[in-house]
Amino acid sequence: MDEKESFRVGAAVRRRRRSLELTLAAVAARSGLSVPFLSQVENERARPSRASLEKVADALGTTAVELLAAADPACTVDVVRDELPTDAPRTDGPSASRVRSLVRGHQQLHATEFTGDHDTAREFQHRNDEVLYVADGAVEIEAEGRAYRLGRGDTLYLTGGVRHRWRATEPDTRVLVVAVAEHIDAVQDRRR
Repeated sequence: MDEKESFRVGAAVRRRRRSLELTLAAVAARSGLSVPFLSQVENERARPSRASLEKVADALGTTAVELLAAADPACTVDVVRDELPTDAPRTDGPSASRVRSLVRGHQQLHATEFTGDHDTAREFQHRNDEVLYVADGAVEIEAEGRAYRLGRGDTLYLTGGVRHRWRATEPDTRVLVVAVAEHIDAVQDRRR
């Protein structure tokens, strides 16, 4: 890998290995690389060459390209500005709504802001965990056959796989949805 790469692949290797429930020794045996080297890669103390990364990817049943796509950006800071001036009207009418992404690019976290009269007729089911935070207004959420009413400042946490839908019940409602990205294999730490 090029030293100018702005991505840390170690965390992606560790997540993939853990999702497959493999030990470092098992990956070392499959890849022909040493356990200490793989440990250094996972802890960002060593950068694998392209050839080594391909061996690791083969051992993990994926590709080097997929590992790089799931890699953590190194020390990224990104400001996403609201494209509307602060004195601009937020909606075009009483039933207008706006959806905007609060995170750019292919990240581990997705954050979206929904503003206005939002009504989701379709049901969602995401692979990973999600949090809904009501910044203003109120919403009704149906999750796994139960109804929940949330007001300003309330949150609802949904684990991956929970079927849900929601709708705003007051004008000018603003909801923030934050979720682990779909391309990430979020696994629970089994060492507890």
